[in-house]
Amino acid sequence: MNQKIILNNQEIEHKTKRIAYQIYETFVDEKEIILAGISNNGFVFAEKINAVLNVICDLKIILCEVKIDKQNTFNPITTSITKEDYSHKNIVLVDDVLNSGSTLIYGVKHFLEVPVKKFKTVVLVDRNHKKYPVKADFKGISLSTSSKEHVHVLFEENNNYAYLI
Repeated sequence: MNQKIILNNQEIEHKTKRIAYQIYETFVDEKEIILAGISNNGFVFAEKINAVLNVICDLKIILCEVKIDKQNTFNPITTSITKEDYSHKNIVLVDDVLNSGSTLIYGVKHFLEVPVKKFKTVVLVDRNHKKYPVKADFKGISLSTSSKEHVHVLFEENNNYAYLI
């Protein structure tokens, strides 16, 4: 299969930094945020955003890993922190690619089972092919692709890239 690089390592670093600044601007008057990354790449992306936030601001950031069965989103969702830990808090849900929107919308639904202060969503790549009415508040890049094309993000040591196949 042909793959086309849509974001290289430097572009991903730049977009991560921009998103971190956008998050900081949104929560500048707050003391704490929960950065909740959807398992695997979403969590890795959340860690990268966290690293930038730790340099640019003094917000207390709690990293949370969100485990969602992407093949069956009706299965129970688990988080690395308890509901009490994110109740009445500011939450930023992070994923790498927004495809149909099912993973993001079920992730949002999970966190809304308790009262939250403010809720934002982040994706590195928004494909603009949603089946669900969900949007990313902050995104690295928006792509209009065909439904047969797929976007993959690879996070490696000093070699991150997103490609289209």
